[in-house]
Formats: sequence, structure tokens, C-alpha cells
Amino acid sequence: MDEEKYADNFRTSKGRNLIQRPFFLIYALLGVSYLLIVIGFVVALSKVALASSEISKLHTALVKDPYGHDFHLFPCGADTRQWEYFSGKCYYFSLKAVSWHMAKAQCEQQHSQLVIINNLAKQNFIQTRTRNERYWIGLHDQHTEGEWKWLDGSNYRTGFKNWKQGEPNNYQNQDEDCGQLWINGEWNDYTCSSESFYVCEKALPVKPTSASKRT
Repeated sequence: MDEEKYADNFRTSKGRNLIQRPFFLIYALLGVSYLLIVIGFVVALSKVALASSEISKLHTALVKDPYGHDFHLFPCGADTRQWEYFSGKCYYFSLKAVSWHMAKAQCEQQHSQLVIINNLAKQNFIQTRTRNERYWIGLHDQHTEGEWKWLDGSNYRTGFKNWKQGEPNNYQNQDEDCGQLWINGEWNDYTCSSESFYVCEKALPVKPTSASKRT
């Protein structure tokens, strides 16, 4: 009788062990999986933090020294990303319409001037970015009617021109003394007090030499 009871207890204990063993394996696998997930998350988080730190350092370096080895990414300067580069110069296309005189002052505040369009290549570049709007340019005849002058002193008489047909005409003697890009890129004379968008132009910053940096 005792032997039969012992045999029953042995079979019951063995059955329980067989049942518990798969659950133990499942729990062990779940634990390992959870640990791997945590480790992966920590590694990914550290990589993101490292990348963020590197980007921050790069931005700081570019602002402090825009002439660094990554200068080609921001040819007009790391702090002037609203400017566009073309053929050795930088251009800013305003988002606000103002008078010609205000536009001139706004450009000067940014160490630039109203754009001087003295060749076809520049005309085409400007024209593709000013479609369907009117923009002031650095051309005027405010001193003497009919004697148009560029703000930088470029030769107007023998230089490039792109006037709209019939312009400049000083329409109805309204003192149309300032040059403006028409919606199709052609030039038009217009009253300086009227409001239009404007284009600023400045030379590409010159990378200083090592000697000039030390001084």
C-alpha cells in the first residue's frame, strides 16, 4: 500500500515538474527579451543624445566661424539662411512690401543694397524668384528726370537693360522715379512711395586668411 502511495506521489510530483518547466522557460525568455529591449532603448537614446550634441556643436561652430570646413553648406553665412547664393553674391527676397526708400534702408541695415541687375544671367535668376509679384531694384532717376542711375554707380547707359515696352514713361507725370521688376520680370518705373517687395544683394563673405584671424 505504501509503495503504491509512493508511486502515485512520484507521478504527481513528476507531472507538476513537467508542467512548471515550460512556464519557467517562458518567463525566462520574457525576462531576457525585456532586458534586451531596455538595453536597445538605452543604446538608441544615447545615440540620439550624441547626435543632438554633435549637431549643436556644429551649429555653434558655424555661427562662431562661418568660414569653417562646412562653409560650403551656407555660402552666405550660417546665420543668413534666408539668403540665396548665385554667381558669387547673396540675395534676399523680402516677404513684406514697403516703399523704395524703406527697401533701400532695409537692405543697408543688412549690409547690402537693392539689387543691381547688370547682366542677363542675373536677370534670369532674379526673374525666376519674383514671378507674379513686383519687386524694387536699385535703379532710380530721382535727381534728374530721365537720367537713370544704379545705386552702386554701375554704368546705366551702356549696361544691360530689360524695360517693359514703352517704359520708362513717367506715366502722367506722377514722379515715377524708382525702378521696379514687373510681374513678368521686365522693368517698370513707378512712384517711389508706393509699396512693393524688394531684393537685396551683397557680396559673398570673403574667407579671412589665417594671419587676419590672428589679428
